[in-house]
Amino acid sequence: MTPAPVIIAVDGRSGAGKTTLAVELAARLREHHKVSLFHLEDIYPGWNGLASGIERYVATVLAPLRDGKPAEWISWDWEKHYDGRTQVTLPAEIVIVEGVGAAAQAARGMLDAVVWVEASGEDRRRRALARDGGSYEPYWDAWAQQEEEWLAVDPVTEAADIRVQNPADGSAPAHVLQAMTYLAPLAAVLSPELSARRGLQLRAERIDAAPDAEALFQDVYGSSTNAVWLDSSNADTAITGGTQAAARSRFSIMADDGGTFGQSVRHSSGTTWVTTGSATVRSSGPFFRWLDSVWGRRAVRSPEGYDGQFTLGWLGYLGYELKRETGGNDVSSATPDAALVFAGRALVLDHREHAVWLLVLEAPDADEWFSVARAAVGAADAHPAVHPATVRPVSGLPVSGRRAVGVPIDTTGQAVAAASPEFACRDSATDYKRKITEAQHEISEGNSYEVCLTTTLEAPAGELDPWQSYQALRRRNPAPFASYLRFGGLAIASTSPERFLRITSDGGMRAEPIKGTRRRSADDAEDIRLRHDLETSLKDRAENIMIVDLLRNDLNHFAVPGSVTVSRLCAIESYATVHQMVSTVDAHLRPGAPRAEAVAAAFPAGSMTGAPKISTMDILDRLEAGPRGVYSGAIGYFSMNAATDLAVVIRTLVINPDGGGGRTLSLGVGGAVTADSTPDDEYDEIRTKAFGVLSTLGATFPS
Repeated sequence: MTPAPVIIAVDGRSGAGKTTLAVELAARLREHHKVSLFHLEDIYPGWNGLASGIERYVATVLAPLRDGKPAEWISWDWEKHYDGRTQVTLPAEIVIVEGVGAAAQAARGMLDAVVWVEASGEDRRRRALARDGGSYEPYWDAWAQQEEEWLAVDPVTEAADIRVQNPADGSAPAHVLQAMTYLAPLAAVLSPELSARRGLQLRAERIDAAPDAEALFQDVYGSSTNAVWLDSSNADTAITGGTQAAARSRFSIMADDGGTFGQSVRHSSGTTWVTTGSATVRSSGPFFRWLDSVWGRRAVRSPEGYDGQFTLGWLGYLGYELKRETGGNDVSSATPDAALVFAGRALVLDHREHAVWLLVLEAPDADEWFSVARAAVGAADAHPAVHPATVRPVSGLPVSGRRAVGVPIDTTGQAVAAASPEFACRDSATDYKRKITEAQHEISEGNSYEVCLTTTLEAPAGELDPWQSYQALRRRNPAPFASYLRFGGLAIASTSPERFLRITSDGGMRAEPIKGTRRRSADDAEDIRLRHDLETSLKDRAENIMIVDLLRNDLNHFAVPGSVTVSRLCAIESYATVHQMVSTVDAHLRPGAPRAEAVAAAFPAGSMTGAPKISTMDILDRLEAGPRGVYSGAIGYFSMNAATDLAVVIRTLVINPDGGGGRTLSLGVGGAVTADSTPDDEYDEIRTKAFGVLSTLGATFPS
């Protein structure tokens, strides 16, 4: 008797390509492991024997192998249509069982992983008949009927750990093997494969160029299903202005999930799906625990001469509802709680040096990608760039009692004839002001010091184009943490000015909370007055300082003792449509501290909850009429050199399929409520914050 093996079932309908996949998978695993392979077609008792074949397989093959014993079983003689010889399948470190029913309900308790292989009906029939010849053709329909009857009562597809849309081009085995490394039950046995995943080589190339970023992104990533652009859209004004914003706005990053190492990740309500090529693997558990398993250790070194912190890795967003893992209530959202791509290749624009870095993990397709990327940079460098608007106030800003107005603009900033979205607000003005009063009651009862109350504006997206909308937004309202994200039908267009959390490769930590907002004015004197009003506001300073104290506590959980400092308190920064009050909290991460847990300790951003965080989130769940979704979460990257830089999701449009063939457009807005808040002023503040996005779309704040 040997130790119990790891047993992997490869299941799917006939003709899906299970046998080829299992054989190739076994061959790859044999590089580091002893592997046994069992085919269920050898044990089915005839063309009508699916159900009885599954019973035989479970009792005579799977049960002894599970105990580490040899399995003796009777094969089926397909020529004589009767039982054949006795066969023996020996246990091994890994056993792969393959065939229709390999992961049947009676078997699943003895399996460590289930791979479900899919293909279209016509492809399956063609493959099956090509493999088995004319002998199978008379029985195809009868066998297919047995499969349907079995699947009608056995939810094996829902139980699959990995699902494969088999393209039959030879790529599936590599994709499945890569997906298997994400499954906790296989982690110990697949340690050689996990080591290979970490032993990656980074190649880099610098091109001195200042290309039109929009043209470059569209050329390289315009056809990508999943793509991310972390866009310092205010780089021109930030770099030349010589302010602290220059450091925040130096780099922009463009990437997708293409190439050898490309992957996409989504997480909802405790389940994480990772798609690598044709395979999608499912694992259960908290998102931050999954993140800690794949990120936080230095897997690559930065290229020589490269000053950026991003050295490939995961890019995307964390939604607000991940608060369920950090002390908040469990609330469901219409959007994934997190969505990321793993970029094995990317473009990084250095706005200060007027250079583009091409980063790629060494792979067979690396040279080809370098050629494509070089050509795209050259073409975009020759393109006449249209620079984002300078940081000047936009005329027609809303004032108390007046609705914002505006017109949609095209990619050159000109007005276009298009139907403007008509937004409805989750809360009427009366309801929102009533909730402000209720929040103040919670404060008076000692349940909170500050409540960051939000609401959501929604509209049918109609024919609105997410990419064109983002182009317009980045010109109308440039920001250091602007971003455009596309995950299939979900698109996110953000012009956020606020950093949530940065952790550098060497452990430096920084948060830059924003609390306190005033509109901009086209009149210079009035604009100066508004800035001064914010600068001298005791209420806004109190709000900001409360969040600074909260963040000091958040960072202190994993910081070197004594390293938490406030290097900037209540400074004023001006953007195209608003003045903001910003502070800076710095710290240094303890050596060896889990970086994903350090992010979780600060999530969600205190500037979007209030203080104290956990009790205030509970208050917000009672006051707000639904989930926040992407809004109030974080957008950014988790780099392979253990660095991260995340922005708070504010000033952000979310375009999401509504499940009925249409799309919904949403914009979250909110503000901090304190004991000194005035409901009318707080309501005007959310209108001011919404103006920059709404006016770009030609929309108005709903009455």
